[in-house]
Amino acid sequence: MPVHSSLLLPKAWRTTARIASTLFVLALFSACATDEPGPTGLNPSARLSNGVPFNVGLASPAWQTRSLALAVPLGPVPSGHAIPQVAVAQYLALQQAEAAAGDVGGRALLETDRGAVAGASVAVLSALFPAQTQSFEDLVTAQANAGPGQPHPAFRAAEAIGRAVGAAIITRMNADHFNAPNTANPPPGASWISSTNPPSPSAGGTLPGTTRWFPLDFAGQFRPGAPPAPGSGAFNTALAAIRDFSDHRTQAMIDLAALWAPRAAGYWVGVATEQIAQRGFSEREATHLYALLSATVADAMISCWDAKLTYWLIRPWDADTHITTTAAVGKPNHPSYPSGHSCVSASAAGILSSFFPDMAAQLASNVHDAGLSRMVSGLHYDFDVAAGQGIGRNVAAFAIAADRSGNSVLTAH
Repeated sequence: MPVHSSLLLPKAWRTTARIASTLFVLALFSACATDEPGPTGLNPSARLSNGVPFNVGLASPAWQTRSLALAVPLGPVPSGHAIPQVAVAQYLALQQAEAAAGDVGGRALLETDRGAVAGASVAVLSALFPAQTQSFEDLVTAQANAGPGQPHPAFRAAEAIGRAVGAAIITRMNADHFNAPNTANPPPGASWISSTNPPSPSAGGTLPGTTRWFPLDFAGQFRPGAPPAPGSGAFNTALAAIRDFSDHRTQAMIDLAALWAPRAAGYWVGVATEQIAQRGFSEREATHLYALLSATVADAMISCWDAKLTYWLIRPWDADTHITTTAAVGKPNHPSYPSGHSCVSASAAGILSSFFPDMAAQLASNVHDAGLSRMVSGLHYDFDVAAGQGIGRNVAAFAIAADRSGNSVLTAH
C-alpha cells in the first residue's frame, strides 16, 4: 500500500505540501503540453515500419541492468557520472551503425542495432570495471548468438563500430575533470560544516568543473538565487519545520526516508527500462531514452553542486543540534542548498514525461515524495527542495530543446 505523504506532515504543513504538490503537477503538465514533436528519434508509429520478422529482444536493457548493478553501489555522485557514459555510447553507436549499414531492414537492421549496442557497452563498461571484462565479453557473445545460425555479419560489423564509439566516450570521460583532485573546501565565513572527522572537502566537489553533456549558454545558467541567510526569519521558520519533523518523526516518515534514500540516477533508469518493456520500444527508441535521461540527470547534478558550492549552506542538524537524521540517510558530507535528490528527481521526471505524457501526474507525485523524504529525514529545508526541483525542471527543458535541435551531443556526426 503506498504511503500518502501528506499524512506524514504536521497539521500546519499539510496544506502547504498539498499546494506545492499541485503546483508542481500543473507546471509539469504545462511543460509537456506542447504541439512540438517528441524528442528526436522518438516515433512510436514507425516502430514496425521495417516489418522485422526476427525478434530476439532488445540488447540495451540487459546492458543497462548490468551497468546499474555495478555503478549504483559506488554512490549517487559516481554512479550518476558513470551511467550516461554507457547510455550515450549506445545511442551514438546505433546511429553510426545504421548510417553505415544503409537502407536495410528485417534481421539485418535488428542485428545492426544489437551489435552496435553490444560493442559500445562492452567497451565502456570494460574501461569502467576492468575486473568484469570477461563477463562483459560473455554477454556480447550471448547476444551475438541469440539468433539461429552463426553471428550475423551485420551484428559483427556494427559491434566494431560500437567498440570504436565506446572508446571515444571513454576518452571524453577521462578528460571531463570529474576525477580531478577534490579541493572543495568552504570559503572563510561559510556556514557549512563538514560532517566527517577530521573534516574533508565536500563530497562531489569536482562536479561544478565536470564537462556537461549539454553545454550551457552562460556560466551559472541554472543557479538559483541565494537561500535565506542563517538566522533570518525565513531561515528560522524553515529550520523549525525540520525540527518539528525530527521531534515527531513517525514510522511512516522513517519508511519514506528509507524508500527514497537509495533512489538516485539508477532508480529513474529502472523506471525507463520498465516502460521500454511495457510499450514495446525499438532499440533506437530505447537507447535514445536511456541516453537523454541519464545525460540530463548528470547535468542536473552538476548544476546542483554548482549551487551547493556557491552558497555553502549549513545543514539542519548543524544549525540545530537537537535535529536528528534517520539511519537510512545518515549525514551526507556536502552543503544543504539545494537538494540533490530533488535536482535528480525533477530532471528525470521532466525527461520521462516528455516520452510518456500519460505518466506526468505520477512522476510529479514521485518528485514531491522524493523531496519530502529528505525533509522528514532531517537533511533538507523546504527551500532546498524547491530550488532543487526548479533546477531539475530547467535542466530537463534545456536538454530536450538541445536534443530536438538535432545538433546536440546525442546526435551522431
